[in-house]
Amino acid sequence: MAVTLVKWTVDEYHRMIAAGILDERRVELLKGEIVEMSPEGEPHAYFSSEAGEYLTRLLGDRAMIRHSKPITLPNNSEPEPDIAIVQRLGREYLEHHPYPNNIFLLIEYSDSSLDKDLEIKTKVYAEVEILEYWVVNLRRRQLIVFRDPQDGEYASKSTFTGGTIYLLAFPDVAVSVDAIVSR
Repeated sequence: MAVTLVKWTVDEYHRMIAAGILDERRVELLKGEIVEMSPEGEPHAYFSSEAGEYLTRLLGDRAMIRHSKPITLPNNSEPEPDIAIVQRLGREYLEHHPYPNNIFLLIEYSDSSLDKDLEIKTKVYAEVEILEYWVVNLRRRQLIVFRDPQDGEYASKSTFTGGTIYLLAFPDVAVSVDAIVSR
């Protein structure tokens, strides 16, 4: 007997949120499936907050840093990355969450969610052509950088434990890897 999963659209997901159905759940929508999000441990909360402040200082008014807020993707996904660096669109975000063309960089901090962030989310983000996606492996204090989305996969994957990396969207901005992974 084949089992068929129910897939949800972003609009259906929004209606569930508005109706309060998901109020007591910490979830996100990934490719039409409602997925439980792992609780944030202390290192996750600390490093993502520190990195967000660092990136805010580094980028100034050039971009907005959103912490654990939804983004809306056309593949029936509405994940909540730990950090999203997006265009400053002001009140336009009252009407919609950032779309792929509004996104410069997404960052996930991962411990118990490492497999999901490396396997599922890379495909979700590459499929909609998010140009740059970083995963911080909290277990190993590594920064894994995904770039160059092609055919639903990232063609480039690099791992850093120190040094400097330049943002694709802002090639003049040097980011300290230490400030992202071990500050």
